[in-house]
Amino acid sequence: MTLRLDGKVAVITGACSGIGLATLELFVEEGARVLAADVQDAAGQALALRFAGSVHFVACDVTQPAQIKTAIDTAAEHFGGLDILFSNAGAGGSMAGVENWDGAGWDRTHALLLRAVAAGASFAVPHLKRRGGGAIINTSSVSALQAGYAPLAYSVAKAGVLHYTRLAAAELSAHRIRINAIVPGFIATNIFGGLMNLAPEQQAQLVQQIADRSGTANPIGRSGRPRDIAEAALFLASDAASFITGTHLTVDGGITIGPRHAWDPQTPGPMSDALGLSPDELRALRAAHPG
Repeated sequence: MTLRLDGKVAVITGACSGIGLATLELFVEEGARVLAADVQDAAGQALALRFAGSVHFVACDVTQPAQIKTAIDTAAEHFGGLDILFSNAGAGGSMAGVENWDGAGWDRTHALLLRAVAAGASFAVPHLKRRGGGAIINTSSVSALQAGYAPLAYSVAKAGVLHYTRLAAAELSAHRIRINAIVPGFIATNIFGGLMNLAPEQQAQLVQQIADRSGTANPIGRSGRPRDIAEAALFLASDAASFITGTHLTVDGGITIGPRHAWDPQTPGPMSDALGLSPDELRALRAAHPG
């Protein structure tokens, strides 16, 4: 079997847990060598030992652009070049809404989720050009598409990631550099525990609870897993996506198809509410008058 990333070099930010870790594992399975960039030093060192020769770790806080540059430059130096950047690091950020807007929290959230994406691409491009092209992948969110999924600052930053990706694709296409985004839905990761300021062991317990209980949250009927996003990242990084740039791939179990009543027959919708009918009564009415 041909390895889909054989000989490729990738940088993954936020590589030590959740989506980043699942992607690192899959990229290595597919032949890539990976620079893992993360603030979790002990976990990063453990990854480097676990995948000796294939993974190199650099401590990196992506709210500090100089540290992003160091990680990317180190990948090119350590492995001899760079082919893929997956800008994935993130957290929930500020919980403030419109009325209690917090400027400092807003700036921290956008530095983490949006500025880091722009900085990473800027620092990666010279290395990708030396390889004759490459792939950049950015993690967005369903909160970029609709209200109700995440806090204000987070959602606006993730929407910015989508528009940045489109604009950057226009600029980078001449260099055979493709840039796309992934839009994850409700994925069982520790980001939710981070929002609640839980201890690491409590975050792990919450992730398992989410995985066990969130299957009913979307039409597919199972919880979203980090591996689901990793598979999307692998596709966008591989030659199979060589004709794809400036767009996004939504991996959400169908949660953005429409409101719940659109796919869950037990949930009342606007029509049943307006008529004062239960979903079962509305279905019976439709069956009685099919024309």
